[in-house]
Amino acid sequence: MMMTLHIMRRELRAMFLSPLAWTILAVVQFILAYLFLTQLSEFIRYQPQLKSLAQSIGVTDIVISPMYGSASFILMLVVPLITMRVISEERRNKSLALLFSAPVSMTEIVLGKYLGVVAFLMIMIGMVSIMPLSLLFAGPIDTGLFLSTLLGVILLVTSFAAVGVYFSSLTVQPTVAAIATFGILLLLWIIDWAGGRVADPNTTGVLTYLSMLRHFETLSKGVFNTSDVAYYLLFIGAFLTLSVRRLDADRLQH
Repeated sequence: MMMTLHIMRRELRAMFLSPLAWTILAVVQFILAYLFLTQLSEFIRYQPQLKSLAQSIGVTDIVISPMYGSASFILMLVVPLITMRVISEERRNKSLALLFSAPVSMTEIVLGKYLGVVAFLMIMIGMVSIMPLSLLFAGPIDTGLFLSTLLGVILLVTSFAAVGVYFSSLTVQPTVAAIATFGILLLLWIIDWAGGRVADPNTTGVLTYLSMLRHFETLSKGVFNTSDVAYYLLFIGAFLTLSVRRLDADRLQH
């Protein structure tokens, strides 16, 4: 456990020594701030009409949830850039052999690097979350919907990170790892779109279950379902296990 935390701290420190990490933080914050202020402006504009609706629709529905929805898509583009060097850079610099010779298991290496990426992403999500939380100074928000949506974003981006770590373990080229990660994430994002073209309802159900977007949408509507949480946890566990097996195979070749 101590070695895992040590590797995590080392990975997080290395990220903040890179200008790429600071650039990503700045760009993501700027884009989401613009989207947040745009949505807030629209909400203020139409607030008198919203009060007359029978169904109560508040700032959480119109501003906060859409902002996190936009954040989830933007982070799907960003995470491959963050994870592409995690293991591939070690392989390219031939420093991976040093890790193999150290008294540390492959599981600790993968978990440490993965948690380093997750810690960076949590800092990013925390910075983004300051914006919706600032609305508390103006009035109440739907806390249940906010927390459910936030949980959905956290599970989604940690799943992105697990895929990124796996593909980073497969190659010495960070660019290849980034492209492969983005390709798989995009496929899993839109995989259920083919469901409408498939006549077999069982196949449609499988494609819908595999879609990362559908599970996030359920949580972003304030509906907490343990099957959605289980999906993400199993997804993360599967890709981290594949990463460990890949490094085990590499160690046996040395």
